[in-house]
Amino acid sequence: MQNRFIPLFLMLAFLLIPFGSHSQDSTSKNLLWYESPAENWDHALPVGNGRLGAMVFGNPKSERIQLNEDSMWPGGPDWGNSKGTPEDLAEIRKLVKEGKVHLADSLIVERFSFKGVARSHQTMGDLFIEYQNKDVNDYKRSLNIAKAVASSSWKSGGYKVSQEVFASAPDDVLIVRIITENPDGINFRLRMNRPDDNGHPTVEVTSPEYNVLNMRGMVTQYAGAKNSEPVVIDYGVEFETILKADIKEGSVTSENDKLTFKNVQEVILYIVSSTSFYHNDYVENNKKTLESLQNKDFDTLLSRHIKDYQQYFNRVSIDLGEKEPDTLSTAERLQRVKNGQPDRDLVEKLFQYGRYLLISSSRPGTNPANLQGLWNKDIQAPWNADYHLNINLQMNYWPAGITNLSELQEPLFDLTDRLIERGKKLAKEQYGMSGTVAHQTTDLWASPWMQAETAYWGSWIHGGGWLAQHYWEHYRFTQDTTFLKERAYPALKAYAQFYSDWLTEDPRDGTLISTPETSPENRYLAPDGKPAALSGGTAMGHQIIAEVFDNTIASAEILGKSDEFIQKIKDQRRQLRTGIQIGEDGRILEWDREYEEPEKGHRHISHLYALHPGDDITTEDPELFEAARKTIEHRLEHGGAGPGWSRAWIINFYARLLNPEAAYENIQLFMERSIYPNLLDIHPPFQIDGNFGFTAGIAEMLLQSHEGFLRILPALPDEWPNGKIKGLKARGNIEVDIAWEDGKLEQLKLTSEEDKTVQVKYGENKIQVELKAGKATILDINSELIER
Repeated sequence: MQNRFIPLFLMLAFLLIPFGSHSQDSTSKNLLWYESPAENWDHALPVGNGRLGAMVFGNPKSERIQLNEDSMWPGGPDWGNSKGTPEDLAEIRKLVKEGKVHLADSLIVERFSFKGVARSHQTMGDLFIEYQNKDVNDYKRSLNIAKAVASSSWKSGGYKVSQEVFASAPDDVLIVRIITENPDGINFRLRMNRPDDNGHPTVEVTSPEYNVLNMRGMVTQYAGAKNSEPVVIDYGVEFETILKADIKEGSVTSENDKLTFKNVQEVILYIVSSTSFYHNDYVENNKKTLESLQNKDFDTLLSRHIKDYQQYFNRVSIDLGEKEPDTLSTAERLQRVKNGQPDRDLVEKLFQYGRYLLISSSRPGTNPANLQGLWNKDIQAPWNADYHLNINLQMNYWPAGITNLSELQEPLFDLTDRLIERGKKLAKEQYGMSGTVAHQTTDLWASPWMQAETAYWGSWIHGGGWLAQHYWEHYRFTQDTTFLKERAYPALKAYAQFYSDWLTEDPRDGTLISTPETSPENRYLAPDGKPAALSGGTAMGHQIIAEVFDNTIASAEILGKSDEFIQKIKDQRRQLRTGIQIGEDGRILEWDREYEEPEKGHRHISHLYALHPGDDITTEDPELFEAARKTIEHRLEHGGAGPGWSRAWIINFYARLLNPEAAYENIQLFMERSIYPNLLDIHPPFQIDGNFGFTAGIAEMLLQSHEGFLRILPALPDEWPNGKIKGLKARGNIEVDIAWEDGKLEQLKLTSEEDKTVQVKYGENKIQVELKAGKATILDINSELIER
């Protein structure tokens, strides 16, 4: 049924009783719990307020709370500048055209890359608590993701001892409360420190007052040795971390870098930290933060924290149907999944865990979630815990729009805005072009330049072009025209200007091509049988350029802008060679022509960008749809989609392909192969993008809106016959609640802030629905959409 209006007998209501409230409780549904302390960092439980975070081990004898702050980086905004010239670019283009791709590969790194110049996000340090427990029993630790509180409890000498940890955003503090039922109190000692950097001390810890520890330093980076002498990058972010203890009964004394507690009934530890990145006078800022805490007791701080956190978390709830009682610990349940047993409740937890992690590592006013979100134990982290722009940073924010967390993308836009400004200088000086450009990797300082060790890793030019998609998608989900005018359109236009200058005409057919190009971290076999990276065009590059042009043009039309530049890119868009070409074997080509690949199961499937997260491959073109399916299967047949983000991307791909069986299969594989006991994603080692990609994939299986209409339950697997999800967001700023029974849609609730007409599709039925501002439109078994 096409373009039919829902009859007037459909209910219009503010509440939908079968769905109930959007609030979440603190029961086992949102609880990760364990029967033993964390054995190592990969078992510890994360808390965070967007900027300040910790990994809590919950050890009742030798506790470790590993501390983090999101601006702990060496270097500064003046480190690194343009390298290479337009003449270098012309030479490399000539080599690619002549087929001398191996020489081109070496020259692009030699001429353009700041090779070896990479900076790492660093740990803030550690808090160690040495409890003097003679015996420990009845132990349990947990993370309540509905309240964002990590707890551990045990009995010592027959008396209960409890520890609670949370990171408060409204009060900008990390809180640790230790309390006992023992009338004689408990004894323990604590200290703070920070790891040395290859033998180089990084902090000084002092105790200026009897109940205070002060840890102060500068983030520097040991950079190897030259002529047997250590090379240290001797500047970076300055910081101060303060721990202040308030006790109930008993005593606390200080000695050097330690505090000793005797016979205390209760102690509250306030940990505040401030850096020179955020504040010119970061010491004064810490002082003000501590002063603001003086008149707030623990219950007040906890209440303010939970209320602030739940304004985000409570927007979405999920129930995938009947489950067995939660009598097994999270570690035990995960092990059963790894042994092949399905667990709907663990799927729900992982879905909400991704939202929890995003709320905890990306808030308005903070830095964006990096490769490890916020949580990093190292001075030199794996892959620097930086911002990789060839999928990883973008995947971190895939859940933001659809799971009703759009505000949490603000840190991404703040970073990208700075990246755009620096990239304008780079584009002009290095390539001789207008607009802006960003390559594959960046950091706190928004460095846009190439950081390539080899041509296939790092010489990619589309990091910024991909980020531009998030501006447009943010507008599509929120309908915020002020954002579109003031932030999205300027960003899109800046990248469109660069691409407009970058494209060259292929004399063979008159099309515009992007060259030199790479496909992220992948290579092809050149005619001599050796791997090469650079080519005269790639699928992903052309798909991103087309998307940037399309979104810039669409934004201009909404804003009523029409000028010579818009007309120019309209003409260029028509002339641009398509980035979606089908090879002889029915797969979508990754490069400008058919090549053999040295790694047929490569983890990146970049040439399917147009399927997801793009939207140019849809059911409207069955041939492309089938070619995308073959492309994925070819990768998987050759061992593709390892653990982590790559497997999560496959879930999203199959959701877009409307294939619930394959999507579910990869959900199971992700849970079997890609999750540590604390449910963080294994790359290996830990990399947070897989958690975010998993959450986005679940949502994508239940709701899609990228085609210009709402597609309901597009990839619902048989394994979830009954369920409901509340609070998802569709493009157009429409809140969506869905309930289904026996594998069929039972009830659908749509709420819009504005009057609008939308198309809704379920199965083969497609209807037109009139939404009234502020009122919920409910489609039930009496509607024409849901056939029984």
